[in-house]
Amino acid sequence: MAEGLPAADRLQGVNFRLMRILFLHGWQSVPGGVKPTYLATHGHEVINPKLPDDDFDEAVRIAQAEFDKHLPRVVVGSSRGGAVAMNFDSDDARLVLLCPAWKKWGTANRVRPGTVILHSRADDAVPFADSEELARNSAAKLVEVGNDHRLADPEPLAAMLRACVL
Repeated sequence: MAEGLPAADRLQGVNFRLMRILFLHGWQSVPGGVKPTYLATHGHEVINPKLPDDDFDEAVRIAQAEFDKHLPRVVVGSSRGGAVAMNFDSDDARLVLLCPAWKKWGTANRVRPGTVILHSRADDAVPFADSEELARNSAAKLVEVGNDHRLADPEPLAAMLRACVL
C-alpha cells in the first residue's frame, strides 16, 4: 500500500480517493455502458441517469436534478452528454468531456478552466476541430486519445479514469 491507500485506490502509481461521478451518456445511448461501468469497476460510485434523446432541455433538467441530489465531485459527459454537462450548473465539480457535441446541442460555448476534453482525431461523429476550438476558447485541456467516437478501448478508458481522479 502506498501512503495508506489500498491498491484499488491507485492508478499506475498515482494515488486517488474513490469518488462520486455523474456520468451523462450520449445520444441513442443508455445507462450502464462501457464507460460508466469502467469507472464503477474501479471503485467509484457512478450516477448514470437515463437522458431522453428527443428533449435536450429535459436531459439538462434531469442532469441538474441528479447533480443537486448526489453532489458528485466529477461530471463526465459523453458526446451529447458532454453538451448536457456544459449546459447546467455543476458548481465546482471537475468536468471531463468525451468528444463533446457542444455545437449540435445547447447554447454553452465555453467551459471553465481545468476542464479536460478527451477526443479522437478519427472521430466520425463529432469533429475533432470542435474540441480544439472549445479548449482554445476556454483554457481547457484537450487530450487526443482513441481511434473512434466511442472512446471505449483500453487507452481512452484509462485516460478517462485519470482525468476523473487527477
